[in-house]
Amino acid sequence: MSYWTGIATQVGIYLIAVLGLSVLCGFTGMFSMGHAGFMAIGAYTSALLSIHLSMPIWVSVLCGTLLATLIGTLVSLPTLKLRDDYFLIVTLGVGEGIRLVIQNLADLTGGARGLTSIPGGVTIWGVLVIAVLAVVFIKLFLSTKFGRNCIAVREEELAAKSVGINIFRYKLLAMVISCALCGLAGGLLAHYLNYLTPTLFNMTKSEELIIPVILGGRGSLTGTIVAGLLLLPLPELLRFGSAQEWRMVIYGLLVVLVITFRPSGLMGNKELTLQNLKKFLAGFFLKNRGQAPDGKGDSV
Repeated sequence: MSYWTGIATQVGIYLIAVLGLSVLCGFTGMFSMGHAGFMAIGAYTSALLSIHLSMPIWVSVLCGTLLATLIGTLVSLPTLKLRDDYFLIVTLGVGEGIRLVIQNLADLTGGARGLTSIPGGVTIWGVLVIAVLAVVFIKLFLSTKFGRNCIAVREEELAAKSVGINIFRYKLLAMVISCALCGLAGGLLAHYLNYLTPTLFNMTKSEELIIPVILGGRGSLTGTIVAGLLLLPLPELLRFGSAQEWRMVIYGLLVVLVITFRPSGLMGNKELTLQNLKKFLAGFFLKNRGQAPDGKGDSV
């Protein structure tokens, strides 16, 4: 596998986790700094089942996804009543707690030395198919009553509650979806890298997962995807030449610039649809021909 194919595969895997966070943070308004921990649960569960029980890769990935979802649900039950900074701090503690548990279970997980000899088999095409299915699933979810209620919770909890929306129920639903996709991404990552270490799932990784959601636009699935495709490979792209020593500084500077000049994100709450694309291209070509978009040319 070539270097660029490997980078594209990892970007696709992390994009699946970012899509999960877009449901929780972008469309339900609950910021989490610990979802790398749920990626770790999916990754280590899938890897250990493959190594010790010789499970087929996709079965073990499914088991890792289910366990990450289950633990995420159990964690959510006592914490979803918290709001804003309190929920953020709790998720940060949960994520770091999961990482430390994995690190201290050295006999099972390899601890700080890492877990090796993980069976491979994840390819870029498999990741691409799963990423596309995740996008379709989230798009369909947002078009249902459940998705619209999640957005209502983000916009104004009190107003949503006043019209009969069960706030806790929809927060829990968003948390379940986000944990499931993060667990799925973790399982794929384990069988792609063939090696795991707790440092892959630290707080920095949680930050890298949530930044595309914020920069792309909290109300835009398209914006999250575009920002993810731009930002996730950026640290690797800046490894070349003299930029290597300053790559994280450049990465941080670009993030600050986007937040400063586009505080609502690259696309705000807008989506890139086929109809909008047709209108944009029609307006662009008509403008270049000196004709207004409504079809009326300049008068002589």
